[in-house]
Amino acid sequence: MQQTKILLEEKDMPTSWYNVMPDLPEPMAPPLDPETKKPIAPEKLSAIFPMSLIEQEMSGERWIDIPEPIQEIYRLYRPSPLVRARRLEQAIGSKARIYYKDESVSPAGSHKPNTAVAQAYYNKMEGVRRLATETGAGQWGTALSFACKMLDMKCTVYMVRCSYDQKPYRGIIIRAYGGEVFPSPSRHTSVGRKVLEQDPNSGGSLGLAISEAVEDAAQNNDTKYALGSVLNHVIHHQTITGLEVKKQLEIAGETPDVLIGCVGGGSNFGGLVLPYMPEKLEGQKIRFMAVEPQACPTLTKGRFAYDYGDMARQTPLIKMYTLGHGYFPPPIHSGGLRYHGEAPIVSHAAKLGLLEARAYFQNEVFDAARLFMQTEGFLPAPETAHAIKAAIDAAKEADPGQVVVFLYSGHGLLDLGSYDAYLKGELKDQAFSDDEIEKSLSECPEI
Repeated sequence: MQQTKILLEEKDMPTSWYNVMPDLPEPMAPPLDPETKKPIAPEKLSAIFPMSLIEQEMSGERWIDIPEPIQEIYRLYRPSPLVRARRLEQAIGSKARIYYKDESVSPAGSHKPNTAVAQAYYNKMEGVRRLATETGAGQWGTALSFACKMLDMKCTVYMVRCSYDQKPYRGIIIRAYGGEVFPSPSRHTSVGRKVLEQDPNSGGSLGLAISEAVEDAAQNNDTKYALGSVLNHVIHHQTITGLEVKKQLEIAGETPDVLIGCVGGGSNFGGLVLPYMPEKLEGQKIRFMAVEPQACPTLTKGRFAYDYGDMARQTPLIKMYTLGHGYFPPPIHSGGLRYHGEAPIVSHAAKLGLLEARAYFQNEVFDAARLFMQTEGFLPAPETAHAIKAAIDAAKEADPGQVVVFLYSGHGLLDLGSYDAYLKGELKDQAFSDDEIEKSLSECPEI
């Protein structure tokens, strides 16, 4: 019988991140200066990012070495296991084999420390004392507060208000690590105060929380901004997961047929699938499946266009699939997937037809999560449950003997309020109407 859990030793942990940019069949559109609408100069980003990360953002090098201090912190939880979901296979009558890469073993309970530790390290090396950031469901805020504590830095988190209220224990963990967390919109920034004046009960959005964090970083000399997804350097850091999966499947004697990840900004999905891009471009039949909520259908209903990454239009213009920077998604429980845009790398791959996207309603996603818990024993985050739902569907559609792999991006032990609402039958299946999408997209700048 094949192994159920495939482990790597510490010595087998990758020592470089993979950058897919040199291998893409067409170059990506550059980020633009929002004032001139011309490609942005690296130094203009230095107000909110350290130069080392700006260089990674624009790098054409295929491999980026992982500094030893980052590897040392990674070793607290890496390499992470690859697990065969045998009981889930049996429950659905699958003739395919299902594996999941378990990133919930990190201190923060998700994949997010893979980039949080890296970003904190590079900022620390350039003398930055504090990082400001946004967070949706709280996974990223938790990860960055952990990383900042490991590197003796301060951390400020602006957490989307509806998630702040739905998931109070995230805030407790952030504070326990030594960070500070504010519900967004907050009264700590001008953009937050403006929104609260217009709507005191605003549930917030990731785009708004980003605006608050960017404003905070830009106005304080000792502070830089850290983003948990979307940007190129973030996805580079996350490729450690896909690189480990390649080694683990090789040990198991397997070749993947379908690779699946949930998408909000796109970092965990990109981290899993992009290391397989060379094989796909060489003709190997691998399906890359990105899964999102019907309430925030960026890839399935959005437009590929230049747009701002935040609501207040403080960020560079990036070409991506977007629902419009002013989009306020419904307060679904998958807070980490409530972002109006998609990572430029992931968007570019989608535009080239290199991946497929699916969108689900939250009740069917929670049904899949419950089945996973009752078969495999572990409680997934609502975001992760999107990948589980897609993996179940893909396994049912697959030919006998095919291999389906999904990224188990985080546990749901701090999402019990969401599960309580689901078990009580109180979850609403919410979608964004075509008219609302068109209205939101009308605010995108004309380039």
